This record gives sequence, C-alpha cells and structure tokens, in this order.
Amino acid sequence: MKQLQQSRYFQIPMLIVVFLIGVYLQRSGLIDGMLFYWEDIVYLTKQHIQLTLISGSIAIAVGLPLGIILSRPRFLHVSEWAMQVLNVGTTIPTLAILALSMSLLGIGFIPSVFGLFIASLLPIVRNTYTGLLGIPAHLKESASGIGMSPAQMLVQVEIPNAAYVIFAGIRTALAINVGTVPLAFLIGGGGLGELIFTGIDLFDTEMMLAGALMTALLAIVVDIIIAACTFLMVPRGVNPTRA
Repeated sequence: MKQLQQSRYFQIPMLIVVFLIGVYLQRSGLIDGMLFYWEDIVYLTKQHIQLTLISGSIAIAVGLPLGIILSRPRFLHVSEWAMQVLNVGTTIPTLAILALSMSLLGIGFIPSVFGLFIASLLPIVRNTYTGLLGIPAHLKESASGIGMSPAQMLVQVEIPNAAYVIFAGIRTALAINVGTVPLAFLIGGGGLGELIFTGIDLFDTEMMLAGALMTALLAIVVDIIIAACTFLMVPRGVNPTRA
C-alpha cells in the first residue's frame, strides 16, 4: 500500500512535467513544424523498421547458433579466440563498419544491412555463450544421469535455463541496431537518418527532431516488445521478472 502511494506521488509530478512540455512544444510551433514532414516520417519510418527487422533477424539467426557452438566442450579451446575476434569487430566504430561495408558492397540497402548485422552480432553471441556456460554443473549431471543425449540436454535443460541471459543479449543488440540505423542514411540505406542529418545540414530544428524523436520512439517500442517476449517466453523459475 505504501509503495502504491509512493508510486502515485511520483506519477503526478511526471504527468505535470509531460503536460507542460506538451504545452511548450505546441506554443513554440515545434509540433506543427514536425507534422509538416509527416509523409516523410511515415515513409522513412517504414524503411527504418525494414532495416532493423532484416539486419536484426540475420544477427539473431547467426548469433544464436554461433554462441551455442562456441559453448560446446569440443570448441572451448577456440571459443575465447573467436570471442576476441568479435570484440575487435565491436571496437571498430559503427560508422567505420558502414564505411567498410560501402567499400566492399557499394552503396544502398545491402551494405547497410551488412553493417547493421555486424554491429548487432556480438551481444547475441556473447550472451548466448555466457548464458550456456553459466548453467550449474549439477543440472547437467542430473540430465545426463537420467539418460538425456547432448542434444536433449541442450534443448530441454541448457537453453531454457540460459534463456533470460540470451534474451538480454537480443534486447541489447536490437537497441544498438535501432540507434545505429540513422547512420545507414550516409551510405544510401535510407531510414530516419535522412531527416536527422538533412535537418542538421539545413539547421532545420523541426526536421531534425522529427527524425530523432521517431527514432527514440522506435527504440522504446522495440525494447518493450523484447521485454514482453522475455516475460512470456522465459520459464518462471529462471525469470527474475516473474519471481
């Protein structure tokens, strides 16, 4: 009850602040200025979502199996080397990765997807690898003791117990992906970066904010979707949010 009252005390000032910000934006003309670009916002948002879905899906499709393979006992002697190679890929600035993609694949949609895929890969591989290695030994011994094969042990014991850590990696990767997509505009990939960078060049605040706020909104929506998937798909016993 006390927590509920404290939550209400926190929510009321927040609502007042949001209302005042809304009044300021309306009176300053920023909202009308941003709505002037509504058709561009809708078109570029679709491109932004398309880039995120394709590159993020490829990163998940490659990262999960790669993390599982690297966590297997027979590959442990090379897994640290592989992780270091992936770490080097992350150390390189995203803009440089996109520039290298452009050098190899030209300009447009495909090099943008490739660069975003590289930028999103490491969190998925690292969390899958770390989550599977963190499974307690007694769980594996129990599964082996009742006659489970290595494949059954992976599917029925290891992955469910590591699912929360794996989802955390996917959540981080997609957050990075959504925030990086605006840079794809620089190599002809499209997306909301067109409004942001053109607005900066023209010193057009409304145009810049139209792209920046929609990018932030997309990042929040993606984070909420992945959090909901984590809540629903990770088993209760290993999901701290369902304890």
